[in-house]
Amino acid sequence: MDLFEYQARDLFEAHGVPVLKGAVATTADQARTAAASMGGKVVVKAQVKVGGRGKAGGVKLAENPDDAFAKAEAILGMDIKGHTVHKVMIAQAAPIESEYYLAILLDRANRSFLVMASVSGGMDIEEVAHKTPEKLAKVNIDPNVGISQATALDIVRKGGFPADVEAQVANVLVTLWKTFVSEDATLVEVNPLVKTSDGRIIALDGKVTLDDNAEFRHESHLALVDHAAADPLEKAAKEKNLNYVKLTGEVGIIGNGAGLVMSTLDVVAYAGEKFGGVKPANFLDIGGGASAQVMADGLSIILGDKDVKSVFVNVFGGITACDAVANGIVQALEILGPKATKPIVVRLDGNNVAEGRRILNEAAHPLVQQLDTMDGAARRAAELAAK
Repeated sequence: MDLFEYQARDLFEAHGVPVLKGAVATTADQARTAAASMGGKVVVKAQVKVGGRGKAGGVKLAENPDDAFAKAEAILGMDIKGHTVHKVMIAQAAPIESEYYLAILLDRANRSFLVMASVSGGMDIEEVAHKTPEKLAKVNIDPNVGISQATALDIVRKGGFPADVEAQVANVLVTLWKTFVSEDATLVEVNPLVKTSDGRIIALDGKVTLDDNAEFRHESHLALVDHAAADPLEKAAKEKNLNYVKLTGEVGIIGNGAGLVMSTLDVVAYAGEKFGGVKPANFLDIGGGASAQVMADGLSIILGDKDVKSVFVNVFGGITACDAVANGIVQALEILGPKATKPIVVRLDGNNVAEGRRILNEAAHPLVQQLDTMDGAARRAAELAAK
């Protein structure tokens, strides 16, 4: 889960990362009130979960409360890379002397954590990384060791930070690491980390991504969810504890086991090339021990997707027996009744396959077709979607 900047700021403050005053506003009037409470001169910042806000005109300096009103009014409703601005953050202005960059992230390729540090922070950090990579220090972190004060100081020196700020930046890095670990984050980024004219080191902007898999350990993270932007199908699937991801195609996919579902996506995409580029509409793994109710829940979600034109249920019975899957399909169609209008192609194999096929044959639902092979079923589902 990606956080808005104001949420990242609040998280930083809670863990002791040095930040300035900030408030969130959904109207220009609220922006003026917030600016007045901070002394007048503030920065009005669009709250969207995408980079490049500054270059798009979504970050503006306001000289006084009335100016903050005008700037907020101009920014609210803006479209920034397909994201509409519904909120702005009113941030206390600071006299900036230098801009730096710090980030801690999960390095999936190396199965470790990575710290990136640079004295060239700001809006053009991507160009710095691309054109002058020597200005961006990259240091792998052993998860079992973490970042001590000595390690942080070593990283700061590798990043080329000035001697007069080394200790402060190292302190911030240690605090960021504690934040990263305690919140189960996969990314904590500060850009820019600034030195003010009075010598303070402050995090002026923050980007945080939290690991959804650790949500059960953090009840407070539920309050950070952006419900307005959540896909309603993904939200409904999550409420039913389904492993579901919405895609952009036309064939709804249900399988048991992530590997089988991924293979099914590929097979459907390949088969769909012969029918005008039909593609999978989702990823849905009902798991290795799914019950009939889980099957029914998954089918209900997929049949509720307006983009889905056909459904491919691909199950290899192991822990999940084929008769349970078949009962789930029949149960889901009974629940949905006339709302179920899309053809369902079923391929069953493995544990209790004969009984599963018998259940579907006896039900004889007009929407359900059975095929014996994965390739044949994928082709049929793509063909039906194209029609």
